[in-house]
Amino acid sequence: MEERVKSAVPATVLVVDDDDSIRSALVDRIRHWGHVADEAKDGEEAVLVAARKEYDLVLLDLAMPGRSGMEVLRGWTEAGYGADVIVLTAQGSVEAAVEAIRAGAADFLTKPADFGLLEAAVNRVVTSRRLSRVNRALTEQIGDSKTFVLGKSPGMGELLERAERAAQSSTTILLIGESGSGKQMIAEYIHQKSPRRKGPFIYVNCVAISDELIESTLFGHEAGAFTGAVSRKEGRLEAANGGTAFLDEIGDITPRLQAKLLHFLDAGDFERLGGTRTIRVDCRVIAATNRDLRAAVKEKKFREDLYYRLNVVELQVPPLRERSEDIALLAEEFLARSASEMRRGRLKLATRTAEILGRYSWPGNVRQLRNAIERMVALARTDTLTPDLLPPEVLSSDEGTAPSAEAEDLPIKDAVQDFKKRYIANALARAGGNQRIAAERLGLQRPFLNRLIKRFGL
Repeated sequence: MEERVKSAVPATVLVVDDDDSIRSALVDRIRHWGHVADEAKDGEEAVLVAARKEYDLVLLDLAMPGRSGMEVLRGWTEAGYGADVIVLTAQGSVEAAVEAIRAGAADFLTKPADFGLLEAAVNRVVTSRRLSRVNRALTEQIGDSKTFVLGKSPGMGELLERAERAAQSSTTILLIGESGSGKQMIAEYIHQKSPRRKGPFIYVNCVAISDELIESTLFGHEAGAFTGAVSRKEGRLEAANGGTAFLDEIGDITPRLQAKLLHFLDAGDFERLGGTRTIRVDCRVIAATNRDLRAAVKEKKFREDLYYRLNVVELQVPPLRERSEDIALLAEEFLARSASEMRRGRLKLATRTAEILGRYSWPGNVRQLRNAIERMVALARTDTLTPDLLPPEVLSSDEGTAPSAEAEDLPIKDAVQDFKKRYIANALARAGGNQRIAAERLGLQRPFLNRLIKRFGL
C-alpha cells in the first residue's frame, strides 16, 4: 500500500464536477494528500456550499449543466470569495486557459487528471496562501509599505489629493465612475492612507449571485437562516471591523437591503440573517457605482436618505480615455505584476506595442488594459511583447475599420470578410469585450457571434 506524508499545511478544498466518478476520485485523492475535501455536483450546488463555508481552494470543472464553471468562477471572483480556483476541464485550449486566468483562476489543468501535476498545483496554491498569511502578519507588525501606481495625469493627481485628505477621517465616501475605471484601486489607496491602514480591507460586490446571498455576504447568517445554511457564517462587514469595507456596485442592491445598510451606517450595528443578536462593527465604508444614483433617487429606485448617507464625500474617477498620460505608466505596472505572478522574469513592451496601447480608447478602462497585459504575458514566448500578442480589438482598432492594405487587392468576397472581421473586433472593443452587449448592438444572436469570433480568430 502506498504511503505518503500528509500535507504539513492542510487546506479546505471544494471539488466541483458533474461526473460522479471523477468527482469521487478527486475527493479521495485530495483527502489522501492530507487535506479536507467537500464536493458539489454542479455550479448551483457549489454556490450554495461556498456561501456557508470558507474554502482555501476550489477544483472547478468548466463544462457543467446549468450554471457553467466559468459563470461560477466569475461570480466567486466578483463576490470577493477568498478561495483560490484551479480549473480542471477536458476543454483544454490556450483560449480557455487565458479566459479562466483572466476570470480569476489560479491555475488551469486538463482532464484526464494527472495527479502528479494536480498535487503540485495544489501544493503551490496552499504554500502561496500560507506565505500570504505570514506576510499579512508581518505587515501588521511593521506597517504596510504597499505602493500605488495610479497615474500622473492632472485629473488623477487632483483626485488622489482629495482622496488622501478624505482618508484622514472615517466619513463615508462614494466613488463614481465607469465600470473598470479603477474605483477599487482608489478605495485601496484611501484605506492605505487612512489611520485604519493596519486593519483589513474587505471587498464586496453587491450584485453577485442573489439577493439572499448578498445579504448573507454582507451581514452573515445563522444556522437555518435559509436552505443550505447549516452553520453560522460571519459577514464581510464583521470581517472589516477596525478597517475598511468597500461596497462595489452599490446602486444594485434591493430596497430591503438599502434599509438594512442605512441602519448600519447610522447605528453601527446589525443582526445576521436569521439572527436576533445585535452585532456592533466599527468599519469605514467606501461605496462605488457606475450608475447615476441621483437619477435612481428621482425614479424611486434608490433611497434618498441612503444616497446622502453614502455621499458624504463624492469622488469622481475619470475614465482612462480622459487620462491617456496614465496608459504607459499603468501598462508597465500591470506588466511587472503579471510577469511576477506568472513567473516570467523581466518582460518589456515593444515600442510599437506601447504606441498602439497609447492610442487605443480603452472602452473597458483600466480593467481592460490590465486584462490585455495579462493576456500578452500569458501568450508571450520571448521577453519582448510584440503587437501580435495584443487582443484583436486593440490591434485592429489601430488599423481602422477600412479594409487593410493587404485587402485592397483581394477579390471582393475576401475583402468583405476582412471588413467583417474588423467590424466585429471594433464592436467587441466598444463593448469592453462583452460578447452579449456586442451581439445586441450588432443585431446578432450571441451563439452566431461566438461562431464568427472563432472563425475570424478573435
